[in-house]
Amino acid sequence: MTTHMQRAGGYWCARSEATTLGAVTIWVGAAPARAGDLSSLSLETLYQNQGLAGLAIFLSLVLLTAVTAVLHLTGRNRWMRREAALGAELGDARARLDRANVFLAAEPQIVVAWGGATSEPDIDGDLSLVTDAPAPRRVLGFGAWLAPEPAQRLEAAVERLRQRGEAFRLSVASLAGRHLDIDGRAVGGRAVMRIRDVSGDRLELSRLRERHAALQSQDEALRAMLDQIASPVWMRDARGDLIWVNAAYARAVEAASRDDAVARRLELLERPAREAAAVARESGEIWRQRAPAVVAGARHALDVTETTTDGVSVGVGLDLSEIESVRAHLGQQMESHARTLDQLTTAVAIFDRAKRLVFHNAAYRKLWGLEESYLAQHPTDAEVLDTLRAAHRLPEQADFRAWKAGLMAAYQTIETSESAWYLPDGRALRVVVSPNPQGGVTYLFDDESQRFQLETQYNGLIRVQGETLDSLREGVALFGTDGRLKLSNPAMASLWSLAPETLAKGPHVDDVCRLCADLLPQDEVWDDVRALVAGLQDARTGFVRRLDRRDGLVVDCRASPLPDGATLLTFTDVTAGVNVERALKDKHQALLDAQTLRNDFVHHVSYELRSPLTHIIGFIELLGDGAIGPLNAKQREYTGYILKSSAALLAIINDILDLATIDTDAMTLSLGDVDIRRTIAAAAEGVQDRLEENGIRLQIVADDAVGAFVADSKRIRQILFNLLSNAIGFSSAGQTVTLAALRRDGEVVFKVSDQGRGIPPEILDRVFDRFESNTVGSRHRGVGLGLAIVRAFVELHGGKVFIDSAPGEGTTVTCVFPAAQPTPALTTDAAARSKDAHA
Repeated sequence: MTTHMQRAGGYWCARSEATTLGAVTIWVGAAPARAGDLSSLSLETLYQNQGLAGLAIFLSLVLLTAVTAVLHLTGRNRWMRREAALGAELGDARARLDRANVFLAAEPQIVVAWGGATSEPDIDGDLSLVTDAPAPRRVLGFGAWLAPEPAQRLEAAVERLRQRGEAFRLSVASLAGRHLDIDGRAVGGRAVMRIRDVSGDRLELSRLRERHAALQSQDEALRAMLDQIASPVWMRDARGDLIWVNAAYARAVEAASRDDAVARRLELLERPAREAAAVARESGEIWRQRAPAVVAGARHALDVTETTTDGVSVGVGLDLSEIESVRAHLGQQMESHARTLDQLTTAVAIFDRAKRLVFHNAAYRKLWGLEESYLAQHPTDAEVLDTLRAAHRLPEQADFRAWKAGLMAAYQTIETSESAWYLPDGRALRVVVSPNPQGGVTYLFDDESQRFQLETQYNGLIRVQGETLDSLREGVALFGTDGRLKLSNPAMASLWSLAPETLAKGPHVDDVCRLCADLLPQDEVWDDVRALVAGLQDARTGFVRRLDRRDGLVVDCRASPLPDGATLLTFTDVTAGVNVERALKDKHQALLDAQTLRNDFVHHVSYELRSPLTHIIGFIELLGDGAIGPLNAKQREYTGYILKSSAALLAIINDILDLATIDTDAMTLSLGDVDIRRTIAAAAEGVQDRLEENGIRLQIVADDAVGAFVADSKRIRQILFNLLSNAIGFSSAGQTVTLAALRRDGEVVFKVSDQGRGIPPEILDRVFDRFESNTVGSRHRGVGLGLAIVRAFVELHGGKVFIDSAPGEGTTVTCVFPAAQPTPALTTDAAARSKDAHA
């Protein structure tokens, strides 16, 4: 035996070698010594102390050898037992592997196991399930042996299994027609997918599972649907106890929920109804009956139907209260509609699917002249047509049978047809045949005779209006609401030099204005036209314009908005009228200037003649008085003539001056109380010498109560004096002149009448004109100012003058004065009329 000291695993040890025991390592010391602790020791020290410790070492080695042998034997026995246990475990594992292989091969299947997210999978099993090639990797090409949609689902499920450990199970059919069950789950930290061929019982089980799942889904859907209907539904078991109710049932029995109604066994039907339903269940019959029930605290009538199958009965109760209410309401509506249809002028007839008349209104009876008793028998459509044909009330047809068959074909169509019937009596009917949804047809007959007549008249009027517009000299343009030209006449095109084909295209108002602007470049006019035709205005107001075109024409434009939103423009060529108007205005102005010149001349001459005439009259009166010496008879006669002629000339000059004063609006009235009788007497005294000279009588007719009125007494005397002078001048000797005064309705009336030769009708309208004198055949001599002065003064007082005369019957002049004071407006108006008469 050889002993060696060496370091092993941080311990110093002595190894003894023996030929029989092999290499044995003996650890020396009670505790191991670290290499660091022995670093200070040296071999020399050990050998020096070898003699002292030799014996101890020898004994220790002997003892160590014995312990080592014991430990070796003990460890060998332990390892032998361990080896036997491992052998047994290996055998068991091989047996289990064999059993797993047996189970794996017992049915066609493929197992795929992944150890990690990126590791290669282990694939084992019958690869012929999915592929003919002996290539395991082709199993993972799902698209090669599955349709696209299940392949995508399987690939997504595998991905979720590998990433999140989410299990799945799919039933798919391969492209080869195999039914496969694919199961995936996480096992021992690995993702495992198993593909099995489901055939035989397994296929049947799989189908049963699918059918069970489908039936369960259908059952849940059916219950959910029954839960939404308003009618109560319930299910009972074989003993008749409730096992399910819907929400409507729970509400009907006022339960908190469906489960509460089942748990408390709340019954909806009364006991007699439940007992009758139980008898029907036992006999396997369907029970139908109308039964009363209290629904949510109110009593209703339910139409109950209950049927039994496989020991489970299902019942439903339809609430007929609302249906009865709807039926009554529907009946009322139908009756109301019937009354409404009876008031229509359109004839209505409804035939059912059996082609029998079920409804007609009064207009139908009146249209065809059918008796109510006949229609009450509900004749068929064909019978009604035959009756009408026999009465010659239907349109004449070459083939009545074919025409009738065409009408009967409406019962087999779904389209509404419309036609026109021209009856032998001259009426035209619009006939609409409409199929009814429940079968049958509805006939609508409208008498269109009046409409056709009105349409004919309307078309005729349109043509007449068109011809009328075309014949007008005024240009007419009608613009619609869209601003486009709708109607125009040839005068419009001719007046504005527009092409008729351009107007026929219906141009916009902007285009028309642009074309017309060549002759009238006035933008403000066309802007107004555009604004009225196409502008957005709160109130559309027409306008009138006079347009002076550059070619010399003058056109009147009138724009009128129409009620329908359209706009009418009319253009009238008034060039000739404007030229005449201008000429008349120029002539009128010339006449006014001549009148002013004449008035000035007359006024000036009158004043110039009045002064010397006054002197002449004064000197003649002085000679007549004899103050400067006596005159012989001949001289007195001559001076009398001179004085009379001078006085007449002075009166004419005064009249001329008065008229000139009136014409210049300078005449004023000296108003005051005028005694009527006294004024009449003064006027009569002024003509007394003429009365005596001509042998004419004067008759004064005036009531003592005629009183007075407000006027200018001087002008009233002058009026009466002129009227009396005129009447005396046109009267013959022995005739009578009458002066009358009276009051009536707040007016004072003077009438002067004579019995002279009268005034011819053609002169009567001019007697009040100035310098108008018709003295032929009479002794009257004058310049024709008397009646003009009368009318002027009467009108200055606010009165009126009337003359009534006829040849051979005399003349009556009536002056009417207001009893009250005349107003200045009347005075001014009178002066204006006097001035116009003078002009």
